[in-house]
Amino acid sequence: MTVRVKISGTTLSVGRYEYNIATFRRVFLVSMGKAAVPMLDSMLSRVGPLLRNDQELRGIAVGSSLPSKADPRVQYLKGDHPLPGVTSQHAADAILRLLSQSDSETLVLFLISGGASAMVEMPLDPTIALEESTAFHKALVHSGLPIQQMNALRKHFSRVKGGRLAVAAHPATQSTLLISDVPNNLLHIVSSGPSLPDPSTVSECRKILRDHRASLQLSPDLLHFFEAAWLEETPKADHPAFRKAAWTSLLSSDDLCSIAGMFAASRGFHVVVDNTCDDWDYREAAPYLLEKLRSLREQYPRICLLSAGELSVPLTKLHGTGGRNQQFALECAKLLARDGLHGTVLSGGSDGVDGNSSAAGGVCDETTASRAEAAGWNMWNALERFDSFPLLEAIGDVIMTGPTGNNVRDLRILLSE
Repeated sequence: MTVRVKISGTTLSVGRYEYNIATFRRVFLVSMGKAAVPMLDSMLSRVGPLLRNDQELRGIAVGSSLPSKADPRVQYLKGDHPLPGVTSQHAADAILRLLSQSDSETLVLFLISGGASAMVEMPLDPTIALEESTAFHKALVHSGLPIQQMNALRKHFSRVKGGRLAVAAHPATQSTLLISDVPNNLLHIVSSGPSLPDPSTVSECRKILRDHRASLQLSPDLLHFFEAAWLEETPKADHPAFRKAAWTSLLSSDDLCSIAGMFAASRGFHVVVDNTCDDWDYREAAPYLLEKLRSLREQYPRICLLSAGELSVPLTKLHGTGGRNQQFALECAKLLARDGLHGTVLSGGSDGVDGNSSAAGGVCDETTASRAEAAGWNMWNALERFDSFPLLEAIGDVIMTGPTGNNVRDLRILLSE
């Protein structure tokens, strides 16, 4: 893999950008998301030794865990996830207070990974209560909307998303380092793009709400918020805050596929990557990828088909335990059994958490349906109720890793030989 962060003398290189640490009076580190603590620790180990006694370093880390050894210059918060809570507002307030002290001699390093949309949140309208904010995020998660549309709404709802942290840090020099849980050409939606310019608009948000009013079921107060004449546009690329700002993807699902592909190739598989079905409904993605696997199997004796990205699983109000990866695996098991296909399918979240379950994902093959039936489970009922975890756990087909402290989207692996 390419090394994307380097130190040479007092110069910090991030991708193609360089920052001479000696020229700044202070350095602020703002780390948020599932990989917040390891990202911050890694940057501290590089930047810390470069600072003189008259230079200041301060930081905030809002992540899925607290460090075993805290740095006294850093405020640590264990973030709320998957929905914002009290800590989310405390985190947003602490970050805004820190950034308000930025000036032209400040370097702000934003270290952002997936999950920060919930971990750091403060409504743009201060009259919106925490309960309303939580309900808004929950409605989006359960809506089945594509991630671009969900994040357009999140950005315009929030004081800390859609580039507004970059504005809060102006006129500092800013560098955003991202562990991306989105396609590489959409970095502005990683954790709702708190420090990147936002191309989405208020009118776009209003159209999304009109088109999906029934599935979102937002309260009258939230609908009124998005229709209010005073609703501000998020900062765009021509905003002064971005004149001294840059952003770099450190790790993404492309790296995930590359590493998995090298691993499979070393074991004699012909590897194909197909991310076409990113953001598709899982019921469309499953037959698409299985047909692709069947077609490739006619050409190669051993085939490994990789597909990264996140699938859509629209939930009903009454649903069981599982997540999009386990739901996809179970849908594949149904199709494998129905069509008499041979293959093995694994689908998992790189963060180690799938939906509201304790699993990272699930695995299936052509025997999954018969094994489930023999164990007294009805696979079709489990699919209909979005209750995949109990069935897959009962027959030993869940993938359990625990939280990984990282997040570069989901990976689907389809094997046939």
